[in-house]
Amino acid sequence: MTTAESKPLAVVECGGQTRAPRTRVQRRPVHGVLLLDKPYGLSSNNALQKAKWLLRAEKAGHTGTLDPLATGVLPICFGAATKFSQLHLDADKSYEAIAVLGIQTSTADAEGDVIAEKPVDFKPEQLQAVQAQFTGPISQVPPMHSALKKDGKALYDYARAGIEVEREARPVTIHALSLQEIEPDKGHRRLKITVTCSKGTYIRTLGEDIGLALGCGAHLSALRRTVTGPFGASQCISLQDLEAMSEPERQARLLPVDALLNGHVAVTLAPEDAGRFLSGVRRRGSWPDCARTAVYGHTPRSLLGTAHVTAGELIPGRLLSPIEIQSILESEV
Repeated sequence: MTTAESKPLAVVECGGQTRAPRTRVQRRPVHGVLLLDKPYGLSSNNALQKAKWLLRAEKAGHTGTLDPLATGVLPICFGAATKFSQLHLDADKSYEAIAVLGIQTSTADAEGDVIAEKPVDFKPEQLQAVQAQFTGPISQVPPMHSALKKDGKALYDYARAGIEVEREARPVTIHALSLQEIEPDKGHRRLKITVTCSKGTYIRTLGEDIGLALGCGAHLSALRRTVTGPFGASQCISLQDLEAMSEPERQARLLPVDALLNGHVAVTLAPEDAGRFLSGVRRRGSWPDCARTAVYGHTPRSLLGTAHVTAGELIPGRLLSPIEIQSILESEV
């Protein structure tokens, strides 16, 4: 595999100064999943665009936004993998956060303005009770500083305009929660929050609500996603390390597209059935009912898409195109 090809653009002179020539990256089909450790201060979209540029990929998307002030697991899907990214938007996730007690901010994190300060005074048994209170099914009111949309407009756009809109509480599930008081920082008491939760859970809101339940308020000073679905932080690579690699080394960091199909039952079709399946035609067989299957062609073995089985019928779901399949097979040679 060759390194990226580029074409210099015209040098532009402005005000007597010469601007350095820019380069245009020649894009290529890339298919697979990159487990990125998103850095602090960078938006998920900016991290995505940087990784896309480094791999010269034609198409990319991520599987769930992290706040700019958050770090951690951000799976980035390239090419055919983008067809299955929704599966990981819906996946359970785990986080570690630090909550500063006694101070509430407008954004529920360190980026916002301080809106309230209260003394911190609670007993260990109160902390245990609050931990139990926020474990299991709970309701959350989405924060104004979020990408959730109201009348086609993101809530953070309203917030930046100084407008607060009514939001309905939404059910989420906290599968596991640990609250541990850690050493103070700059005189402020702090909690370490370790949580595994369902999709749609706002950890900033969780930290703020825990602070309110303790009678003092709180905001997050740090947030890290440690797990999303089957992927953990130990599997991830930083943008800095990715940038230092050669293009073949970057390519080698990609997981196959079917890494996103964890928990799917594999079904392999003979060539004559594989072609019809790729055309969206149901196939009949002796398969047991199954809600989630990953369907493969036999010769050569290649992912065709997803399906479900009902009453012996394999019913197509998300399908790869023949061009995508051929591109993936060529990249594996």
